[in-house]
Amino acid sequence: MLEFRTVGGPRASSAPLAPRPGVSTMQPADAKPIRVLLVDDHQLLTGALSQMMSLEPDLRVVGVAGSVAEAKAMSRDRVDVVLMDYRLPDGTGAEATRAIKARWPAARVVMLTALNDDETVLESIQAGADGYLTKDRAVDEVVNAVRAANAGETLLPRSVIVGIAQRVASARDRGLERRQVEPLTPRELEVLKTLAEGLSTPEICDRLFIAPNTLRTHVQNIMGKLRVHSKLEAVAFALRHRLVEPPRSEETLY
Repeated sequence: MLEFRTVGGPRASSAPLAPRPGVSTMQPADAKPIRVLLVDDHQLLTGALSQMMSLEPDLRVVGVAGSVAEAKAMSRDRVDVVLMDYRLPDGTGAEATRAIKARWPAARVVMLTALNDDETVLESIQAGADGYLTKDRAVDEVVNAVRAANAGETLLPRSVIVGIAQRVASARDRGLERRQVEPLTPRELEVLKTLAEGLSTPEICDRLFIAPNTLRTHVQNIMGKLRVHSKLEAVAFALRHRLVEPPRSEETLY
């Protein structure tokens, strides 16, 4: 479960969820608050997150849903970031994610769950999730994750990426039918490799010597060619079909 501590309290035993170097996650002074929807049936958790976010001027919790049905209903109004549990009383977070993404394609959905198995991660990614965090994070770290997700960062532990790659190599995945996709250019493959490494936008731009707008164009082209809906889904597809090699380090990125 999440550790209910405030900023400046004792550090959690898990790796820090701090903004990546070179990544600004703060909103401009005149920007509208980030609209956050919480989807979890554990009231203690959603209450702690709501209380924490109420202290942040750049965040606004616009709804708290405890089921898939409530999540669908509360997402009728625009949301920017959704913190989504996977296991809900009337279904899964993947189902709710698909519905929210269909209505608000630009919304960022971060799975926040106690489940960390590869099947759950893959289903969440294929549903359109933009990030995946486990509930061993401290509350203030999750708040930082909301800002990072809103800024376009991909939130995925490197160990999870490695786990997906290992699952791909397992016998049950060898029979997967290979999807026919448009070939990627050498540059697009370079970009895809950096995404699989979990690099941030500034880090990718620095490594490849390209501007953020150019990177954005490459990412859009990659997603179009692979027929996926998020950077995470592109990474999962690339690892499944061995378009890129998985990262070797187990070091946590987020």
